[in-house]
Amino acid sequence: MIDNLAQIRREYTRGGLHREDLDANPLVQFEAWLKEVIDAGVPDPTAMTIATVDQQGQPSQRIVLLKDVSAKGFVFYTNLESRKARELAINNRISLHFPWHLLERQVKVCGTAEPLSKAEVARYFLSRPRESQLAAWASAQSRPISTRQMLISKFNEVKQKFADGEIGLPAFWGGFRVIPHEIEFWQGGEHRLHDRFCYRLGSQEQWHIERLMP
Repeated sequence: MIDNLAQIRREYTRGGLHREDLDANPLVQFEAWLKEVIDAGVPDPTAMTIATVDQQGQPSQRIVLLKDVSAKGFVFYTNLESRKARELAINNRISLHFPWHLLERQVKVCGTAEPLSKAEVARYFLSRPRESQLAAWASAQSRPISTRQMLISKFNEVKQKFADGEIGLPAFWGGFRVIPHEIEFWQGGEHRLHDRFCYRLGSQEQWHIERLMP
């Protein structure tokens, strides 16, 4: 039993967030914040929690790395037989969360996930380190395995198979682009008076911004 969990807290003192500081486009604003996070040396600046929902309505979360962001949306890659990919095939609604604690910031994204083209997936896959390509072939992601040694053995087997040539793109490996309809920016504030601004996409494809209570 850990004592005094309820007493663990800190004050947020890095400054507030004001409406006039925000870009009219949340994706431009996101890129500006992401650049600040990278420049600040925050560990794993592209790490994001993604949440999907199964057929029974049970949410599930995991952490993946953001691999691209543009006016089109947020991109990540995964095994298409993984739990998240199987759930997205049934319900493509998704939420992303970027926890940039060192800068006392968070970003939450709600949207829908669309599969990437094979050309996009192949281009990224071939840019990965060779060991990462091999790991993609070796791992039946989200499936049970009895021991770590079995995984290592599978990795070595795949490594031997592709020892003399290029590693091709697995048919079961792909990616998604998250098309956002809501993006929230959170900046910690003193006395828990945080600043929150939510962008919502309107019917005319225009972004509307409103301040939320903390």
